[in-house]
Amino acid sequence: MRRLRLPGFALAIPAWAWLLVFFVLPVAVVFWYSFGYKPGMFGTHANDVLSFDRYAEVLTPTFFDTFLNTLWIGLGGTALCFVIGAPVAYWMALKAPARSKGLLIALVLVPFWTNFLVRTIGWQVILAPEGIVSHVLQLVGLAPLEILYTRPAVLLGVVYNYLPLMILPLFVAFDRVGLPLREASKDLGADSIRTFLRVTFPLARPGVIVGVLLVYIPLMGDYITATVLGGAKGNMVGQLVASQFQTAQNWALGSAMAVMLILIILGSVALLGALAWLVSLPFRSRNRLVLGEAAS
Repeated sequence: MRRLRLPGFALAIPAWAWLLVFFVLPVAVVFWYSFGYKPGMFGTHANDVLSFDRYAEVLTPTFFDTFLNTLWIGLGGTALCFVIGAPVAYWMALKAPARSKGLLIALVLVPFWTNFLVRTIGWQVILAPEGIVSHVLQLVGLAPLEILYTRPAVLLGVVYNYLPLMILPLFVAFDRVGLPLREASKDLGADSIRTFLRVTFPLARPGVIVGVLLVYIPLMGDYITATVLGGAKGNMVGQLVASQFQTAQNWALGSAMAVMLILIILGSVALLGALAWLVSLPFRSRNRLVLGEAAS
C-alpha cells in the first residue's frame, strides 16, 4: 500500500491560514477603509468615493505632532530598554550561578503575571502628586512629584511594561555564547571589553535584533500607557486611532492613521537596520583582514 506523502510546507499551512485570516485580511480591510470617508453624523464609513483626503488630514500639524511624539517615545523607550536590559541579561547569562538562572528568569516574568492595565494604573498611583513618592518627598522638605500626565511618565511606563521583552531575547543570545570562545579570546590577549566587542556582542547580535523588534513594534502602537500616564502631553497615535473608531466613529480617518503608523514603523525599522549595517561595516572589514592574515 502506497503511503500518501504531504509536501514539506504542509506543516506550516495552519500557521499561514491563521496569519491570513487574523492578520492579513484585517489589515487589508483597514487599508481599504482608509480611502473612504465618514458619511454624515451617524455613519461610520463609506467607500463609494475613494480618495487620499484622509491621509492629507492625518498629515495636518494637529495629528502630525502626535506621530512625532509617538516616534520619540518609541525610539527613546526602546533605547532605554536596551541600555537597562543588556547589562541585566549579560549578568544573568554569563555571571549569575547556573542554579539560579531559572529563578532569575521567573523574576523577570513576574510583571506579566499581572494585567497590563493594572500594572500601568499602579504607576499612576505611584506618580500621582498625592502618591507615596510625593509623600516621601514632602516629608524630607522637597516639592511633590509633578511627573504624572507628561511625556517622561509615559516613557517610564513603557520601559517598565516592555523591559522583560528586551531582557529575555538578550539573555538567550548571551547564554548561547560559549565560555570556550570567550576564554580563547582572552588567551589571545584580548581584555574583557575587547572580548565583549569582538566576540560576545557580535555573536549575540540576533538576540539584540529580536529584542529591539519585540519592544519597538508593540510600543509604537501602545495606547493604554499613554492614556493612563500621559494625558494630553503624552499623547500617542494609538490613542488617536482608538478615539476615531470608538468615540468619533470616523473609521476612515482612524484607518488612515493606522496605516500611517504601520508605514512609519516599517520605515523606521528599515532605516535603523540600514544604519546598523553601515556601522558594522568597519568591524566586518577588520575581521576579514584578521582572518586573512591568520590564514596566510
